[in-house]
Amino acid sequence: MIRALARSLRPVQWVKNFFVLAPLVFAGQLEERIALARGLAMFAAFCLASSAVYLVNDIRDREADRRHPLKRHRPIASGALPAPVATAAAVVLLAAAAVLVYPLGAAASTVLGLYAALNFLYSAGLKHVVILDVMIVALGFVLRVLAGGFAVRVAVSSWLLLCTIFLALFLAFSKRRHELVLLSENASGQRRVLDDYSPAFLDQMINVVTAASVVSYALYAVAPETTARFHSEWLVYTVPLVLFGIFRYLYLIYQAPEQRNPTEAILTDGPFLANLVLWGLAVLWIVYGG
Repeated sequence: MIRALARSLRPVQWVKNFFVLAPLVFAGQLEERIALARGLAMFAAFCLASSAVYLVNDIRDREADRRHPLKRHRPIASGALPAPVATAAAVVLLAAAAVLVYPLGAAASTVLGLYAALNFLYSAGLKHVVILDVMIVALGFVLRVLAGGFAVRVAVSSWLLLCTIFLALFLAFSKRRHELVLLSENASGQRRVLDDYSPAFLDQMINVVTAASVVSYALYAVAPETTARFHSEWLVYTVPLVLFGIFRYLYLIYQAPEQRNPTEAILTDGPFLANLVLWGLAVLWIVYGG
């Protein structure tokens, strides 16, 4: 049962919570021990809260998950983890997240609370509203960035928020397309909102947010305030790495589709991971060593 509970927490999805650390990194505060400790505490709080959200969502969707080719193996859907145990674990995780975020201030605590409340509303019914379902998923990433900024007490730039919202929409629409293609005729039986989507419509949305993501990052890289903050114009040379990362993700979605969740697929894709590491090292060098 402990192993089943650990799987239900979906630790592989915690990679999304690294968005919490974006304000810390781009504000040049990574070398400040207090700021780093506060950022890591906020990251840990989001990991706990997001796992609680996953548990609640799996409890509510366990009947539909049993009809899904992949989700039927989830511990709650398969019966390996009883729903009452999962409910108790979700309460404990939320309480631990609240304790962890409290010393970081009222603003950070409020944003984490909004994140949890929004996701519970999503599980309760908002996920069945076309377009709004994807917007809520994207908003979760924005809340992560805002919480990270409040936690380390740095202002979050408008450019960072724009890049976050467009990238999050790109990931969310891509995931919807993956679900729609994977489930085919049984899509609406597993996720009702998929009835309102089609591959062609999702392709249009993906095209829009892909272009917006790239343009936003490129404009951020060449913005005068960016070069003034980093005392360097080298960030623009990381644009090709961003392009490769997005193109590689699109390749995995369209040309090499798998049954696995796209997030899990990219975490085992060598070229994508190598490019991500190279981009991260380049950004660290520009911000801290350039």
